[in-house]
Amino acid sequence: MGYQALYRVWRPKNFEDVVGQVHITRTLQNAIMQDKFTHAYLFSGPRGTGKTSAAKIFAKAVNCQNGPSLEPCNQCDACIGIQDGSISDVVEIDAASNNGVEQIRDIRDKVKYAPSAVTYKVYIIDEVHMLSIGAFNALLKTLEEPPKHVIFVLATTEPHKIPLTIISRCQRFDFKRIAQSAMVDRMKKIIGTEEIAVTDEALEAVALSAEGGMRDALSLLDQAISYSEDQVTIEDVLAVTGSVSQAKLAKVVNTMHTNEVKATLLEIDGMIQEGKEPGRFVFDLIYYLRDVLLYQTAPSLENVLERAIVDDAFKELAEKLDSEWIQLAIKELNQCQQEIKWTNSPKVFIEVAVLKICNQEPDIKADVASTTAIEQLNDKIRKLEQQLMNMEKQPSQDTQTEKQQPAPKRSASTNRNSYKVPYDRIRHVLNDASKAAIQKVKSQWPTFMDALKKQSAPAHATIQNSKPSAASEDIIIIAFRYEIHCSLALEHKQTIELMLSETIGQNVTFIPIPEADWTSLREEYVRKQKQQEDGEDEPDNSSSQEEVDPVVDAARELVGDDLLEIHD
Repeated sequence: MGYQALYRVWRPKNFEDVVGQVHITRTLQNAIMQDKFTHAYLFSGPRGTGKTSAAKIFAKAVNCQNGPSLEPCNQCDACIGIQDGSISDVVEIDAASNNGVEQIRDIRDKVKYAPSAVTYKVYIIDEVHMLSIGAFNALLKTLEEPPKHVIFVLATTEPHKIPLTIISRCQRFDFKRIAQSAMVDRMKKIIGTEEIAVTDEALEAVALSAEGGMRDALSLLDQAISYSEDQVTIEDVLAVTGSVSQAKLAKVVNTMHTNEVKATLLEIDGMIQEGKEPGRFVFDLIYYLRDVLLYQTAPSLENVLERAIVDDAFKELAEKLDSEWIQLAIKELNQCQQEIKWTNSPKVFIEVAVLKICNQEPDIKADVASTTAIEQLNDKIRKLEQQLMNMEKQPSQDTQTEKQQPAPKRSASTNRNSYKVPYDRIRHVLNDASKAAIQKVKSQWPTFMDALKKQSAPAHATIQNSKPSAASEDIIIIAFRYEIHCSLALEHKQTIELMLSETIGQNVTFIPIPEADWTSLREEYVRKQKQQEDGEDEPDNSSSQEEVDPVVDAARELVGDDLLEIHD
């Protein structure tokens, strides 16, 4: 027979040879040893991870004449016959080309007959998600009430396309992508037996390009062996896979970091002219930046780096780059990777991504400036609070100063510190307020605060030390620590009310009130409500003159408490 590909020659024949799937092989081995294997299995996972190989090994293990044992002997007639396909009781079916109802009905008719050469009939259905709906329905009855001598192994790369009625009747095993180190160890064993010279860097590059599939790795290695002469080097693997060398990746990252747009674009253009795959270049660049970020975070993670080899140039680059810059670059490249999948001009999207990365430094500065502005605003609020507390502690001194000095013209800062509480409006809101309304506001308050912070950091800073205290259908009473907070919040009234309305789902306005005033007003409201419930509608004679004087009542109705001043 002529030359056979490496992945065919080295297809696993024992559970031990199935790389990176110990959680599955150990479970199957224990089931065989305890005679507790079931009638149907579902093997799902990425391509080339050992699904059909594990199914065939399992078929040999349950039928091995020297069993039960952890591994099939591969020497008895049953093992040899299953391996070379001469035993008809173990059937491997490709559902991609045998997906009709007739093929499944044929299987359903044959399963009732006892096996002729081995103990169990095993049906391995590869790419089972390709079966038609009618074929799945025909298979369902057999899976529901199978004969004791039949085992079904269903293999698929897309388990979400299989009906739940099928999945629920199978034991499911999810094959995972094989780790890069495990693939390298397996390839070293193979090239050692085959007596092929391959450098470690070349094996690492093959494992990275395989993206977790052992079959893909062996195919790429086979291709690189054919391309090379005496020894397979990393240059041979890069030429075969279309990947980019670490030196070129480092050069591109350096030029992007120093904003050398022309040099970066020329380097990318040269690589594409050489025949490098654009998608592969973006993939390699993402992983290279990821390795730099990991190495910056913890140099001890050197063994888990997937694309980079730690040398002096790599260490120097890791010290130079900023972690925030790397993260933003990875985000832009990831977006580029998604976009070039659906375009005939991938180079254009790569160039746009490079321009964004080169120009991202001003954005970082803008973020820093925004943070600085917020900190300055917070400092200003704290100073104003301190001044207010000092004024409250020294009322007599302030009064004397006011008498000695003439009243200055009102400025913006004076207006800010002298907020008049609209008591009448708040009393009307309390009359219409409900427990359900304030509970609704409080439940959405954290969401509102997060949305406001993203929309306007200054507005969020003015309202962060407040809490909703009462609410009607369209008005919310918000209690603040001091009067200054009320004034500052009103400067951002439109933004705050807009975010409140969007969060709650209806148009609302808010009225600010200092906490001390809110406490006294609420006690007054509760006391009056209690008097009304007890039948004390008429006010006491000791009530204030404002409540019994008809002139004051008429004035209050006309202009409200905001503009009303009463003198004896």
